[in-house]
Formats: sequence, structure tokens, C-alpha cells
Amino acid sequence: MTTSASSSSSSPSTGAGRAIGFAAGWGALAGTAASLVMAIYAMIAAATYQDTGFFTPLYHIASTFIAPDTMMNSMQQAGAGDSFFFSFGPAALGVVIHMAVGAGYGALFGVGARVARMHAAAVLAAGLGWGLVVFAISTWIGLPLAAALFDGGDPIRDMADMVGYPTFVGEHLLYGGALGAILAYRRNS
Repeated sequence: MTTSASSSSSSPSTGAGRAIGFAAGWGALAGTAASLVMAIYAMIAAATYQDTGFFTPLYHIASTFIAPDTMMNSMQQAGAGDSFFFSFGPAALGVVIHMAVGAGYGALFGVGARVARMHAAAVLAAGLGWGLVVFAISTWIGLPLAAALFDGGDPIRDMADMVGYPTFVGEHLLYGGALGAILAYRRNS
């Protein structure tokens, strides 16, 4: 004989697990969108005041798994006056890597915000803080580890230095701000 208390659909832990799953899913979606905001800023910075080429940030990220030749070629082309050198394969790889990492960090933030039961304004503020945490983890742990694991070398290990710390921090603040804004909007809707 089965009772309603033993049914998994009425278990309080199942409801909490489902809520955490939804928080992770929404966080991943918001993190993906926020990674696009970050990428747009990085690409505009690269094409303007950095003068390294509009698509160079994508090639830079792709050099985690492929030789940095496309990144270097893009930078050389920008130096020669062509800021829009494009190579589909490395650009697509860079987008996929960037969005996957953004989704992962977003899922972690979404779960943390859910567990902490943050209200919308707190989610927005915490998102900016999370952007700085992601900056620190990426700069001093994630990128050096990825460089070692996937033989990405100096372009990956030293990405923050190559991009410039002010720009790299700004990119991550935009990521965190967009992530927090998207999740705060969702809480208010």
C-alpha cells in the first residue's frame, strides 16, 4: 500500500530540488545572454581603443583549443588597417566556449541567488559582485588551468594581461551586471 507521504511527487525535497533546477536553468540562460553582452563590449574595445581587431576576442578564446594563429593574424590585419578580419571556424568556436562558460557561471549564480532567497534589487547588486568573482576565478585559476589542460599556452594563461586589466574587469562587470539584471527582471515579472 502506498501513501501520499511516500510519493515522490509530494516530497518537500523534490520541490526544493525542482526549484534549484529551475534556478540553475534560468541562471544558465541569463549567463548565456550576459556572456553576449560581455563579448560585444570586448569586440568593440578590440576594434576601437585596443586596435587589435573586432573579432580578435573570439579568436583569443578559441586559442584555448586551437593554435593562436588566427588571433595573431587578426591582430596583424588590424595593425594594417583591416579591423574586421573574419574566420568562421575559430570565431564560432570562440562564441561556443564563451557562451558555455557564461552559462556555467550563470547557473552557479542562479542557484546561489535562489538559496540565499535574494530579492530583485539584491540580485542585481550581487550580480555585479559575481562579475568580480568570475574575473578573479578566471584570471588566477580558470585560465591558467585551461592553458595547462588544453595546451593553450600564454595567450590563455595571460589573457587578462593581454587584454588589459581595466578592460578585462570592465567586461566581467558587464557580465555580472547583465546577469543580475536579467535574473532580477525575472523575479519581478
